[in-house]
Amino acid sequence: MDRSAADMTGVGAGPLGQGLRAFVAGLNVLEAARCVLVVAALLLVLVTLEPFPDLRNADIATAASGRMALSYIAFAGLAAAAVLLTFAQDAPSLRTLATPLHLCFVGWMLINIVLSENRGLSAQRFVLTASVSALAILLPLLPPTQKSFNRCLGLAALVLLALCYLGVVLAPQFSIHTAADFAEPQLAGDWRGNFGHKNVASSVMSCLVYLGIYLTAVGSLVMGPVIAALAGVFLIFTGGKTSSVLCLVIYALASLVYLTRSLWLKRLICLAPLIVMNLLTVGSVASPTLAAITRALPVDPTFTGRSDIWEFALTAVAEKPILGHGYAAFWDDVSERQTAKGAEWAVTAAHSHNSYLDLAVTIGLPGLLLVILIFVFTPLNNFQAAQRGSRSGALAKLFLTIWLFGLYYGTTETFLLDRQNPTWFFFVLAVAGLHFLARFQCVDRPES
Repeated sequence: MDRSAADMTGVGAGPLGQGLRAFVAGLNVLEAARCVLVVAALLLVLVTLEPFPDLRNADIATAASGRMALSYIAFAGLAAAAVLLTFAQDAPSLRTLATPLHLCFVGWMLINIVLSENRGLSAQRFVLTASVSALAILLPLLPPTQKSFNRCLGLAALVLLALCYLGVVLAPQFSIHTAADFAEPQLAGDWRGNFGHKNVASSVMSCLVYLGIYLTAVGSLVMGPVIAALAGVFLIFTGGKTSSVLCLVIYALASLVYLTRSLWLKRLICLAPLIVMNLLTVGSVASPTLAAITRALPVDPTFTGRSDIWEFALTAVAEKPILGHGYAAFWDDVSERQTAKGAEWAVTAAHSHNSYLDLAVTIGLPGLLLVILIFVFTPLNNFQAAQRGSRSGALAKLFLTIWLFGLYYGTTETFLLDRQNPTWFFFVLAVAGLHFLARFQCVDRPES
């Protein structure tokens, strides 16, 4: 994977010509293009083509959907460029992605789309998800070295943080939730930066905190602490309770897993609390026993109204447990469905507020099982293999931490397979990173 610098001859022999020749000799256009593509992909996901949406506009959802074609073109274009740039030099890495489990998942998604209640909508949205996922998967392969990968991540993070803070200072009506917001005026005062919701901003800031810690650990003693500090402060002001609590808890959990040698013990540490959380949240609306346990805990037993949505979603799963209602095609038109008395408002929800339950609703229980095998069980096996091979320990820990954060964040929010959702992008990046680290060593040659 060593990508040598370009050569240049025919430049004048004078001092200026020699200096220019030395500069160009150390410049590799292909490597530069790879790094530019990484930063562009990160900024497209994090900043989007339409940052700082005006939530006071009642027609914002309709207006945004009418301009989605630009997002489709941008993501598809960057994904195609990423494939072209990695295909020649990273073919061995790409071949490792063609596993039976991955192929079964793609096959199931195609079946689900064909049998969807809204085939056109499912197909359209899957194209965007596939483009975004491809970008995230190829991102670790694009930079020529781990150092350049770190710089790309750090640069994109600093640009995003600068935009978020400038928005808060210069245009608070577009970067802080206000009482004039059409949908959720009760969030007034919570920071959201250039994102459309404080929950999205809070999950991204948590990932940036992890990134800042990682960069500090590998020697970026200015950029790393700055990113971690700025993201941590912004996270607090978003008011995102789930992300704020998970941020520190998950880092501690990842550190414990990092120090644990046994794979089975790693699985117990990572997955046992995750199962308990799902049982005490979604399970509490299906089991009176679990509901009684949840009520005894010092938490809101409805999880800020999510319990009504979970009950409604479980009913939808029971209607089509195998095939599901169709990828990303259920929540657009549920207003006519029956709900429990007193929970009629649940039909206005945009998703299940639980990633695992939402997948059961849309792609069925077989689809959920495949997602669990690929995105829940396999990454930990890959981390164990990377750790056993002593491959980039700090980077592997970063990917492990982001992966763990996504698993637990998904118990109260929906992001798995959610198109251009930045949490989904980071999650796929982490899963792909662990996949490649389990099989290859990072390039760490001297850079010009």
